[in-house]
Amino acid sequence: MRHVYGWLLLTPAAILLIGFTHYPAAATLYDSFFSTGTVVRPSRFVGLANYASLGDDPIFWQVLWNNLLFALGTIPTSMAIALLMAIWVNDKLPARALVRMSYFTPTILPMVAVANLWLFFYTPQIGLIDQLLAKFGVPSHNWLGDPDTVMACLAVMTVWKEAGFFMIFYLAALQSLPPEIEEAAKIEGASRWYFFRRVTFPLLMPTTLFVLVNATINSFKLVDHLFILTKGGPDNASNLLLYYIYQVAFSFFETSYAATLTVVLLGLLAIMAILQFQLIEKRVHYR
Repeated sequence: MRHVYGWLLLTPAAILLIGFTHYPAAATLYDSFFSTGTVVRPSRFVGLANYASLGDDPIFWQVLWNNLLFALGTIPTSMAIALLMAIWVNDKLPARALVRMSYFTPTILPMVAVANLWLFFYTPQIGLIDQLLAKFGVPSHNWLGDPDTVMACLAVMTVWKEAGFFMIFYLAALQSLPPEIEEAAKIEGASRWYFFRRVTFPLLMPTTLFVLVNATINSFKLVDHLFILTKGGPDNASNLLLYYIYQVAFSFFETSYAATLTVVLLGLLAIMAILQFQLIEKRVHYR
């Protein structure tokens, strides 16, 4: 009878998990093997034809490369800044609560509001960046309209928004460390850098792994900012994989090809998660 009660408690969560996670994923995989149906032309089984089309789609390879560069630029940067901020606000500072709140404020802002806020910086001529550079004689520049700068602008905005969120996890982990360890290290004459490198950071590895997984997922699900700022332009220079899936599904109405792209995205995230847990978890010290 005890087991029955346990299964009854798990049933609502299992229904939600299957209905909103497993079933959509299975249905997406199923749809990727069929063509897009219309009123006059019903959907038919095409096998791996949609996956073969990926190799001939130059936009797919461009957005995939954009997403990899975006991830490589935002993940380590946001994690490093988050760790530095956590160490900073963990010390005894004047107005420490205010500093913590200011670091965390970008996280609680809606994504659309963040995008509009950064338009104030990036808008040509009237934006804050161009106004400051004009004082030094630098001509106006279209930061979001230049393929050479648009991705960097998006990366800066993303790091600004996510670093405060990751800081909360690092701060909680730092506050859970026993203070006796640091006191013993000071007695032994260990420097702060040596103590951080050999003691603090290894003890933070569980948190680092958790933050790394979240940062990886976030780097592949950016849509709101692109919709407001660039819509993937100019010439797909800022287009990312999830936004390309949105375009294919809801602008071009190629739902089967969008399902194929979604399967590829889920596969990439699964491979990254496996690599992260296989390679990094071996170095994680769980207390």
